[in-house]
Amino acid sequence: MQQALTLNPHYWEAAQNCGMLLLELGRHADAINCFDIAETLNPSAALYQMRAVCLSAVNRFEDAQADYEKSIALDPSLAETHNNLGLLHWRFGRLEQAFACFDRALALRPDFHAVLNNKAVVLLHLQLLDEAFATLHRSLATAPNDAQTLFYLATLQLLTGDFERGWLAREARWRLPSVGLVDRNFSQALWRGDQPLNGKTILLHSDEGLGDAIQFARYAPMVAALGAKVILEVEPPIQQLLGGITGVAECVGRSSTPAFDLHCPLGTLPLAFKTQLDTVPLAQGYLPAPPAARVTAWDNRLGPHNRFRVGLVWAGNPDHKNDHNRSMGLSTLAPLLDLDVQFVSLQKGARDQDRAFLGERRDIVDLTQHLTDFSETAALISCLDLVISVDTSAAHLAGALGAPVWTMVPFNPDWRWLLNRGDSPWYRSMRLFRQPKRGDWASVVVDVRAELEQQLAAWRTRQDQAALLPVRRIADPCPLP
Repeated sequence: MQQALTLNPHYWEAAQNCGMLLLELGRHADAINCFDIAETLNPSAALYQMRAVCLSAVNRFEDAQADYEKSIALDPSLAETHNNLGLLHWRFGRLEQAFACFDRALALRPDFHAVLNNKAVVLLHLQLLDEAFATLHRSLATAPNDAQTLFYLATLQLLTGDFERGWLAREARWRLPSVGLVDRNFSQALWRGDQPLNGKTILLHSDEGLGDAIQFARYAPMVAALGAKVILEVEPPIQQLLGGITGVAECVGRSSTPAFDLHCPLGTLPLAFKTQLDTVPLAQGYLPAPPAARVTAWDNRLGPHNRFRVGLVWAGNPDHKNDHNRSMGLSTLAPLLDLDVQFVSLQKGARDQDRAFLGERRDIVDLTQHLTDFSETAALISCLDLVISVDTSAAHLAGALGAPVWTMVPFNPDWRWLLNRGDSPWYRSMRLFRQPKRGDWASVVVDVRAELEQQLAAWRTRQDQAALLPVRRIADPCPLP
């Protein structure tokens, strides 16, 4: 195609087809160049639609919107274009426009299950749950085995506490490239609680993020109790941490997996054990206490414990697809920082603007260069009175240790935090602070500050009472006769 364009720069078919191929290859910037040539020769609704997809992929969102609107003006009958424009509106919080686009697409193609799924996700984010359920069931009626629809339905079921159906539907995640899971294609059988384990060696392997691995590693002792030798395979940063869980015979990385008889992804274990809301195991904590020497080393780094110590985590992995909802800038926590508290950063990989803020706020202790893995983070958390975190792996770590942790969650929370409750069945030491509306972290911080002031007052009272206790003296020896 490129050679044809070299020979004839006005060859419209070569320009458009080359753009289409580059789009399929994910080379969006190169595709835009080809579509630009094609537009000068023969603009069309299909061309504008494809170029808009590429423009959106390279973050030229205003140009993408303009192209979608040009496409619709030329041919309003393309349901895909209305859907794509709706997704663009949704990305920027323009909900009325998004719904209008989805409804126009469905008017053109009532059985367009991808659009039904997109509409359901927007309804879910608005917590219009009945409408979201109805839309997903309508989507399933058009495509009964669609993995994306089943996965969204599982999210809704788990979010609303329907674990029985939710765990099973969630297994559709293995058929979704967008989720990023890799089917290991083991020759050994998958265990889902359906066969005896006595005398068998089973590989429990991490299939999602670090926080998920920490959350679901709680099942390892239960698997071992069925008579199995448990090999736990997780990412290096949590390998040493999780290797100490009761019942884990070996904890390995992916590159050194020993022989085994059966396997089970960690995220499938709740299904294998038929977990219900009232049967979540080991919610009181299941990680062993960090070694005393490590805790002492962190205590020494922090200095005298004469103030209430609070660990802070304000952002998760920037590559996470929901990071824009679950993370905040450190400056958002500024209303907390004037309290008489020793704040300690637990934030690995601070972003540029947060690093600048940290540099200005010397009242936040930042020793994160010593946090070489999660075992070190666990030892540091053991020196703190409280952890305040967004929804990320540090919150799971604190909960798994049984340490007090306050987790700040967005208006549309991850399924594991459920709805309308301030506690978590997964971690008894955790309190949840929820956004009252989308994006409203300021209200969450106000609530956290009010509770922190109460915690601080109670801690000071305990310290004052301890200082008033009489010092016990060793009795004088009896005098010689």
